[in-house]
Amino acid sequence: MYSFEAMNKAQCHLLEPIMAVEVNAPDEFQGPVIASINKRQGVITGTEGGEGYFTLECNVPLNDMFGYASELRSLTQGKGEYSMEYLLYQPCRPAVQAELIQQYQEDNGLLKTVKRQR
Repeated sequence: MYSFEAMNKAQCHLLEPIMAVEVNAPDEFQGPVIASINKRQGVITGTEGGEGYFTLECNVPLNDMFGYASELRSLTQGKGEYSMEYLLYQPCRPAVQAELIQQYQEDNGLLKTVKRQR
């Protein structure tokens, strides 16, 4: 009984993998590349430049990286490239967590449906 109460009072968080991403592209595409990382909830940790190219280092949730290769190619006219590797787990955004919980409850029939009276 006490463990059930403890589970109800616990503040649980879903964790998502965060990837360390490194993007290399020509200098003239730096603005659009940074905007694309920001759009994907990325946190920019550093930039370097040299010889017409720049390197952008950032941390981005793995779920937001799907489809990035195509977007980067279209933004940089095929001249940009990126690499990523696992960095850490961190709690996901509250909106994402609520959406995942809702989907799980729907899939497993755990939602209480309210019947409307006519």
